[in-house]
Amino acid sequence: MVTCYLRYVIDPYKTKEFEEYARMWIPLVNQFGGQHHGYFLPSEGASDIALALFSFPSLAAYEAYRNNAKDDPACIRAVQFAEETRCFLSYERSFFRPVLEGNE
Repeated sequence: MVTCYLRYVIDPYKTKEFEEYARMWIPLVNQFGGQHHGYFLPSEGASDIALALFSFPSLAAYEAYRNNAKDDPACIRAVQFAEETRCFLSYERSFFRPVLEGNE
């Protein structure tokens, strides 16, 4: 299993738009074989950082999702929404291998 960690720098005046963007992606990741663990919006502390976590069975499964998402109408709409609203300024993507109980 591989977990993708996304760290966004968001526009704090467009948190509502970013939340709408996030809600678009959760079912899409799940539809393409991933398991979305949610988006995490600012609460205390920095008001311009948001996070997202989702997992796929393997890096190959994640790459298949990325390739399939390029042509999916709902994914295209989500990307266009982000571009139109400019609800985030940048993001970083990292991958992790989780250590879970009973997972060797």
